[in-house]
Amino acid sequence: MYDIKCDTHTHTLYSRHAYSTIKENVEAASEVGLELLVSTDHFSGMQWTDYKNSKNYQYLFTSPMTWPDVWMGVRLLSGCEADIVGLNGELFGQDISVTESIVGDPFKVPTTLYEHTTKNMDYVIASIHGKSFTKDATRNQMTDMYIKALQQEKVLILGHMGRSGLDVDFKAIAEAAKSMNKLLEVNEHSFDFGEKKTDSITKRRCRELLEICADIGCHVSIATDAHISTLIGHFDETKKLLEEVHFPEGLIASLNKKTFLEALKASGIKN
Repeated sequence: MYDIKCDTHTHTLYSRHAYSTIKENVEAASEVGLELLVSTDHFSGMQWTDYKNSKNYQYLFTSPMTWPDVWMGVRLLSGCEADIVGLNGELFGQDISVTESIVGDPFKVPTTLYEHTTKNMDYVIASIHGKSFTKDATRNQMTDMYIKALQQEKVLILGHMGRSGLDVDFKAIAEAAKSMNKLLEVNEHSFDFGEKKTDSITKRRCRELLEICADIGCHVSIATDAHISTLIGHFDETKKLLEEVHFPEGLIASLNKKTFLEALKASGIKN
């Protein structure tokens, strides 16, 4: 059961705390029999001191035009994991103006770093990493933050909410995701924070999220969030949770290439 053939959240060397090339990740995906791989490196201020310079993100915004659609028999999609940076669901780069190309030619119409970087991508994962801006926020404010992030252009998935530790209303978020044909994520990397074999807070939160999604019929994306190629396509702890809650296979958007591409199409995201 749960023969998951897609990995929809992975990282390459570009993320700077990951350790494999895109080719190594594709090779690993092919070796474990995946049908589809999505490379979603970080799009945030964590990589660069000069984080407002669009030249630092050329790996991301050129990848859709450079990578083959199919590589070593694996369907390859291009995306990113963008940080949620404000209580109104703002994403990294939306407040940073870009007026010229990486070779210095001025744009006829100025744009934002977010739009410039993501416009040709297949989709964006919106995640929380730095949490200082949520310090005095209420439960309702943080719930609304996630919903508003999911409404942003290009966003398909809310990343690893179980790991964020934020006190939010999972049911309200799942209902919103279902209404928008968007996805909520549970990923394997979340269980690397703490003891894998114990009933950690993260596991309890991920279990709760899966139970709610199963109950209301919200589709999910199961991924590794792999930061090295050897972890691509390995979902052992996540599968255990799926089995514990008897999660409906039909609600796993990332079950195989067909189901995931259908979910992406249903979201209305255009590249």
